[in-house]
Amino acid sequence: MAEGWQGEVGLTGAVLAVAMAVRLAVGLHPYSGMGNPPKFGDYEAQRHWMEVTINLPAKEWYVHTERNDLGHWGLDYPPMSAYQSYAHGLLVRAFEPAAVELGTSVGYETESSKDLLRATVLVSDLLIMFPAVFLALRAIYPHAGPRRRAWALAVALLHPGFVLIDHGHFQYNCISLGLVAGAVAAIWRGRDLLGSCLYVLALNHKHMSAYYALAFFAHLLGAALRLPTWRSSATKVSALGAAVVLTFALAWLPFLGDRDLALAVLRRLVPIRRGVFEDYVSNFWCVTHVAIKWKKLLSDQQLAKCCALVTAAACAPSVAHQLLRPSRRGLLLAALNCSLGFYLFSFQVHEKSILLPCLPAALLSLEYPWACLHFAIVSAFSMIPLLQKDGLELACAACVVIFISAASAGGEVLGPRRPGREAAAAASLTAMAALSAVKAFASPPERYPYLFDLLISALAFAHFACYFVYWNVELWARHSGTAATKRD
Repeated sequence: MAEGWQGEVGLTGAVLAVAMAVRLAVGLHPYSGMGNPPKFGDYEAQRHWMEVTINLPAKEWYVHTERNDLGHWGLDYPPMSAYQSYAHGLLVRAFEPAAVELGTSVGYETESSKDLLRATVLVSDLLIMFPAVFLALRAIYPHAGPRRRAWALAVALLHPGFVLIDHGHFQYNCISLGLVAGAVAAIWRGRDLLGSCLYVLALNHKHMSAYYALAFFAHLLGAALRLPTWRSSATKVSALGAAVVLTFALAWLPFLGDRDLALAVLRRLVPIRRGVFEDYVSNFWCVTHVAIKWKKLLSDQQLAKCCALVTAAACAPSVAHQLLRPSRRGLLLAALNCSLGFYLFSFQVHEKSILLPCLPAALLSLEYPWACLHFAIVSAFSMIPLLQKDGLELACAACVVIFISAASAGGEVLGPRRPGREAAAAASLTAMAALSAVKAFASPPERYPYLFDLLISALAFAHFACYFVYWNVELWARHSGTAATKRD
């Protein structure tokens, strides 16, 4: 038993070392907005939020003042992101004060500040995402064995999207995704209150985590309603509600004393003015806009309502399943289906939003290895227009090759060869590789400058739509009633 534990520690250490090395290597590449004034990009946004939060009181973080120009990357994430920016800003100021000097550091770019900010993402990944995914996989697959769990950990931590967006493009998705993974691990262990609190923290770090909200709500409510008595159900629901409200209150505490300030924060989080989509993204509204000019047919407010209705309908089967037949694996599939439904149909979706369904897919890799591996590659492919804009084409190709190499090492996990499945996967990968090469090396027609972006979005959307149907069918076919609960 001791030898088994030592073996798992060794395998896990090796996976973590490779994951760290890949992140460091990607961090050597360009980032969003590098050398591109006056707005620069996401790197400047994150740096600016550090500048604002460490130099101004909380009451000025989300409002336009002489010292805080919301026109230049105004803070538009929930309070936990602001606190994260504050903590990282203190760290950056300790080593390079000029990088976060109020008012004079706009567009600040040096090699040392780049290294410092890259380090803050790396530390966040190491402290939150890595342990959370490790604990989630141990909870989900307690009898899988060290080698299989190490393979699943490698698949999750070497996921091209997780690496490229945070350590290339420059974001901190590892924090909110790590908190969600921690919530899954807690719920799997029967600690629903802790899981609820962790999920609320994730939601208050990035409000895109709302993609999971219906799945978590339905599962926890469904499980509570299955308790032996109405009294025990009411007690459990009350406890969960209290945990959620208290966690929200603590996260928003600096803003709750002033109603106008709290509303100002909320207004910053709702991007209605930005339209149903901006750049090309692999979802329904963007892909079908070629034939149906949604932006001309409907106002932004009308489109927002339409998106809300269609998204709710897309999530309804998973919500109904978890209310009627809650199970822990069902929660993962419901989270996958709901987050993918939000990506495909909700309002103002970003390319990087595909990372949200990628997390539950990665956690299901030992149950659906081929589907989850292919889904990860498609998700990276869908972000090529964004990554090319950042100068990350080479990094993307390298990350995909490393990911496929790591995945190929799990021969016994992948199971026996199936010619039909492998032929379909080969055709899909060939089409994605060919279109990626065309995007990288060819020039689009002058009349259609975004033709290649549209083709990438359309091909990725077709894959995502198929997976959305597949995983919804899987949820109802394989995780039904008492049998599903026993298998968990």
